[in-house]
Amino acid sequence: MDRLREMEVFVAIVDRGSFTAASEKLGMSAPAVSRALTSLEARLGAQLLTRTTRSVRPTDAGMSYLDTCRTVLDTITDAEANISVDQKNPVGTLTISAPVLFGQRFIAPLVNAYARRYPDVHINAVYDDRTSRLLEEGVDIAIRIGHLGDSSIFAVPLGFVRRRTYAAPAYLAAHGEPAHPRDLAGHHCVSFTGVTHAFEWMFYENGLRLPVRLQPRMIVNLAPAAVMAAVERVGITQLFSYQAAPEVIEGTLQPVLTAFEPESTPVNLLHVERRGASGKVRTFVEFVTDALRKNVHLQFADNAAAVDGADRMPVSGKRKPSRRAKKPMIVSTR
Repeated sequence: MDRLREMEVFVAIVDRGSFTAASEKLGMSAPAVSRALTSLEARLGAQLLTRTTRSVRPTDAGMSYLDTCRTVLDTITDAEANISVDQKNPVGTLTISAPVLFGQRFIAPLVNAYARRYPDVHINAVYDDRTSRLLEEGVDIAIRIGHLGDSSIFAVPLGFVRRRTYAAPAYLAAHGEPAHPRDLAGHHCVSFTGVTHAFEWMFYENGLRLPVRLQPRMIVNLAPAAVMAAVERVGITQLFSYQAAPEVIEGTLQPVLTAFEPESTPVNLLHVERRGASGKVRTFVEFVTDALRKNVHLQFADNAAAVDGADRMPVSGKRKPSRRAKKPMIVSTR
C-alpha cells in the first residue's frame, strides 16, 4: 500500500475513533485498515495509536505525525482543486464545529445554503457545546463564543453576545424582581454551566467585577433546558443574549439586572493557521462571515440591548419578599 493511502488510513482511524468506522469511511475492510496501520508503524519504527477495548487514541508520536499527515493530504486536495477546470468549485470534506443552540439557530441554515451552492464539498457538521481542538480533531472551521488564547489559529471576528439574566414575568410577579445581584440569594436560580459557574454568577458594578455566590435551585448543562426552566417559572437564569432571544420577543422571558451586566463576549470563526487557506475553507469563511456580521443578535454591545428586548414592559403587581432557595437539583440534559 502506498504511503499516502497509509496516511489516509491513519487520519481516518483518529477522526472516526475506531478501525471499523475508518474502514466504512474509506470503503476498505477492517483487516485491510489494520494491515495499513501496522505497515505504517513498522516503516516509521514508532507506535502511532494506543488501542483499548473502548477507544483508539494517538500516542505522542502519533499526535505529531497526525498534523503532518493532515497537512500533506490537505495540500494534495488543494492542488487537485486548483488545477480543476472550474476553480470556483471547491472539493473535499469540510468539518465544522459550533455550539449546539448557536449552531441550530445561526450556523445550520448557512451550512445548508453552502452545501447547495458547492455540491462537491462534503460537510461534517458537529454541534457540541464542548470546545473542540481543531488540529487534534481534524476540525476545519470552529465557531467559538468567548475570549481566545490559542495563537495557532486564525480568528475572524463575527460580533458579540451579552451574558444576561432572565426571568419569566409570572415568576417576577410572584417573587419580586431583584434590584441588585446580591438579591439573588433570596431567589430560586437556574444555573446553566455552559455560561456561568454553577454556584457563582458574574456581574459588574461601577466598572468592577462583582461575583455573586448563590445556591441554585437547579443546575443544567444545556441552554434549552435552562430556557425552559426559566419560562416555566422554576427560577431566574443567566444566558447568552441570543439563547433567550425568541422567548424575549414572545414575552415569556425578560431581562433583569441589566445595569449590572458583564462586558460583551466575542464570537469568532476559527480555522487552523496555514500558508494558504484551502478552497473549501476560504469559500466557507467568505460565505458565512458577511451573513453573521449582519445578524442582529451578534451586533456590538451598544446595540445588544435593543436586540433582545431590554425595553420591556414592567411587571404587574407589587414586589413580594424574596424566598430563600432550596437545595440544588442537578439535571442531566444530554
